[in-house]
Amino acid sequence: QMIVKAAVFYYGAAQAFNINLDRTTSALIIVSINTGAYLAEIIRGGIISIDQGQFEAASALGMTHFQQMEKIVLPQAVRNSIPAVTNEFIVNIKDTSVLSIISVSELFFTGSTIAGQNFQFFHTYLTISLIYLVLTFTITRIFRMIEKHLDGPKNYDLMTNEFQVDTPKIGSEKEE
Repeated sequence: QMIVKAAVFYYGAAQAFNINLDRTTSALIIVSINTGAYLAEIIRGGIISIDQGQFEAASALGMTHFQQMEKIVLPQAVRNSIPAVTNEFIVNIKDTSVLSIISVSELFFTGSTIAGQNFQFFHTYLTISLIYLVLTFTITRIFRMIEKHLDGPKNYDLMTNEFQVDTPKIGSEKEE
């Protein structure tokens, strides 16, 4: 899907609108538009996932729509959306390799060029794979830290009832 967008945008925009953009600018625009669309849908889905009772409770408290979104809905929606946002960023890293169709010199394209020059395809592609692995692992860890930060502290004290009465278990009492 990204490959079609890249070809249509880069070659189609040049012909249809007589626009001459360099390859890197075109690639940046293509990735930005694609990512923006997916992220908008992810956040929209996060907002829709919030229970209607949250909105009703905020309205009952007299909050304006802006206050509801700022204080109640968006914090929960962002928290719910983090796994999908992480996935979108990882997909973007992998999808940039298809931008070689418009001759953008990205990681895979450069690696293929180097492999063609030194005929060490296995080592070159293994290195490229490791770079992709490190990038995706790093992004996953960063978003996991953000997710844990948004979860808040985990040192909840258990609430106990100080007036709790211990009731003996049936059959555990010794008969006198």
